[in-house]
Amino acid sequence: MTEFIRSAALPHLEARRSCQENSCYRPHTHDAFSIGLIDEGTSVFSGPLGGRVRLEPGDVIVIAAEQVHQCNPDDGSWLYQMIHMDQNWAASLATTDGVAALFSGVTVLRRPDLHHRATAWSELIFSGATAHRIESRFRELVDELGAATPEHLVTGDSDPALSGRLAPVLRRLREDETNPRLDELAETISISKYQLIRAVKQATGLAPLAWRQNARIQKARQLLRDGHAIADTAHELGFTDQSHFHRVFRAHVATSPGAYRA
Repeated sequence: MTEFIRSAALPHLEARRSCQENSCYRPHTHDAFSIGLIDEGTSVFSGPLGGRVRLEPGDVIVIAAEQVHQCNPDDGSWLYQMIHMDQNWAASLATTDGVAALFSGVTVLRRPDLHHRATAWSELIFSGATAHRIESRFRELVDELGAATPEHLVTGDSDPALSGRLAPVLRRLREDETNPRLDELAETISISKYQLIRAVKQATGLAPLAWRQNARIQKARQLLRDGHAIADTAHELGFTDQSHFHRVFRAHVATSPGAYRA
């Protein structure tokens, strides 16, 4: 069971309530700042830098944009919430210096009071509250999250020089519908195919083809939010058919394109 809501007052703000069983996510990123809330059950969070962390009911997990992660039930079902928002918007509402780590890595907070406050803010979004009310409550929440001592913290580690060198490769992987060959991409920046695989994983946390699929699903979410038809979205992003698109989308979002678009 999954329920999505997008704020009419702040269109970049999306909230989700889900109950999932068994493994449902492959490693992925969001192009948004995200706050996750574990309501029931336990799950295992993992990322390329921070290893595996068991999440418990009452935990709050804060994930900066473009941080690779996956989170799946530990045993049986789990109930959780996720709120995604524009990272620049979120950062602009913070008023203390202590929040910097929230916007550059992954933070796990084991504070039931913060879980309660974040849940109350999520309920505001689901209730259709005004932009002023949502922003006012978030300003208080983000400062509290930044001031709390983390149970687990992983700071994102980026290499600007490497990212710059890989920029044309990542652009092709994101935009080229023909699924470019790795050796061809490697030639464009004068390295071998195997060097390219290692470099992309170092820079992004994902291997090249996994990064490409993730980027396509990020774009698919945007198109579906904007009201595009599922068939048109699959075609625009170069998927061979709707069935292939459905499988890849579900592996990244843990729900079908139709349920996400509704």
